[in-house]
Amino acid sequence: MAATLQERGTYLEGRLEEPSRLGAELREMVFHLDQKVDRLRKELFAQLQALDPRLLAETRAVDQNVDRFREELTAQMQGLDQRLSARVQSLEQKVQDLDQRMTRYFIWLMGLQFATLATIISILLLISVFYYVYCLISSLSRCSTEPRG
Repeated sequence: MAATLQERGTYLEGRLEEPSRLGAELREMVFHLDQKVDRLRKELFAQLQALDPRLLAETRAVDQNVDRFREELTAQMQGLDQRLSARVQSLEQKVQDLDQRMTRYFIWLMGLQFATLATIISILLLISVFYYVYCLISSLSRCSTEPRG
């Protein structure tokens, strides 16, 4: 029984050493993994730091391009605004000239109509005066309203 007890003892000792050996291996693996993560973190940080100036330069270049395009567009818009303002002023002047011309034509047209009316009235008065004088000069009987026989 002693042998079996001895064997059991050594068996148990082996079994106890195995988890501690596995624990040591696990600790060693975690330590190596931790070192690897630290190394990768440092490499990533270095790469980001190397990338940062390039990104900053690219961002500045894009900002400069945007500013330049904004200035060009502003200048073009101001040019278009000036051209449009000049065009509108020109059209306003043309409309004003047409209005003045139409006003003159209207005044002339009204003047001609009044002159025509005055001429017609004058002619009618002249005809009636001539008829009256004719009736006075010739005999009154011819100008009477009685029927001629």
